Amino acid sequence: MAGFTNSINGFWTYSDISIGDYISFLYGARIKDLYRVTKKVAYKNAENLPPWPSIKFRNSGNTYYFPFRLHLEKVRDLDEPLVKAEFAYVAENLLLRGGYKKTHFQADLTTLHNVSTMGRMNKIVPEPLEILSETFTPKIVFNKKTKKIPFEFPFHEFILQSLVRKKIKDFLLKEVLENFSENLSVDDFEVLGEKALPEGFVDIFIKLKYPIATNRYVLVEIKTKRANTNDIEQLHNYLKQIGKEVIGGVLIAKDFPKAKILKSDIMYVKYCFKNLDVNNAYSFEELLKMLSFTII
Repeated sequence: MAGFTNSINGFWTYSDISIGDYISFLYGARIKDLYRVTKKVAYKNAENLPPWPSIKFRNSGNTYYFPFRLHLEKVRDLDEPLVKAEFAYVAENLLLRGGYKKTHFQADLTTLHNVSTMGRMNKIVPEPLEILSETFTPKIVFNKKTKKIPFEFPFHEFILQSLVRKKIKDFLLKEVLENFSENLSVDDFEVLGEKALPEGFVDIFIKLKYPIATNRYVLVEIKTKRANTNDIEQLHNYLKQIGKEVIGGVLIAKDFPKAKILKSDIMYVKYCFKNLDVNNAYSFEELLKMLSFTII
């Protein structure tokens, strides 16, 4: 079992990871084991639940506990150093970040395939931890004054990034490829979360699943509110960092300035949640269904 705290990072991690995903843990510059997520549960009264005690920080006075739980099935036993070439995608992401600044980030399929050949198959099935407590469905609110953590969290850019990542492949990527006259199928690509670059972080990183000789990339930046000219310039600079293999960029925002500085290598997309009532609370899954894109 993995647990995440009663914080926006904890809620984001819980929402971002899906049942059926494979995860490994990073500890001391080593990759530890491979698990499959079998169940997701949010528990009430988690401050009193095993196996982790609550943590109180002296300086802030904040107390953190672990209401958001992932039930895991161990698939492989492994303990490998991060410096191996097979972990290049993960290592580069960490190096450019300067360390562990996020609860998690997404590795590519090549890394998963490499991990799947390491160590050995797990043969031990531990006795599951039985937790007798009520559960709840965490919600997202658009009025910060009504938040009730850990039951309701205010809408955050992390949440929007995760929603877009889960929806962009089936509802926007085809149009992106056509816009940049790219003769490749949507199924040729994988959509990954935040990627560290030499100068900055791109919110969504889209690349070929199985590149041969060369790779192709789409960079996506996301803004919860109105985008400005600085956001456009930032994405344009990210595209220049990638170089010739980049297809183009996508800037997704709630709105754009009328006098925006157009860049031919960037596609502009408005997002909205259909029939949204800002006074209501919504689950992550509800917002995912409501999310829509409009190319401008």
